[in-house]
Amino acid sequence: MTARRSIDELLAEARAGLVRLAPHEAFGAQQDGALPGAVVVERTVLEWRLDPACEARLPLASYDRKVVVCNEGYSSSLAAATLRELGVDATDLDGGFRAWSAAGLPTKGQAP
Repeated sequence: MTARRSIDELLAEARAGLVRLAPHEAFGAQQDGALPGAVVVERTVLEWRLDPACEARLPLASYDRKVVVCNEGYSSSLAAATLRELGVDATDLDGGFRAWSAAGLPTKGQAP
């Protein structure tokens, strides 16, 4: 029988393997060209779309590209950890879109 873990334990384990980005760090990466633009990928198909070895991958799927998965900072941590297990250099945005927006960073409809 598998030992039971709480979601907090699972989340802590996922985040232990990530170097999470603060909003201004993510914005800086975007400005440096590391994140040329955001691509919306539903969580239910994330692994298939971003695994470079998968036939259903998006053209941008790459092991070398850092993928910042952001939402509220919870499911994105789990998603980034799963992508890392597939060999993708991935992390997430600490605090997600809410933290990005609260930091006054550009959102859709605003000029950078």
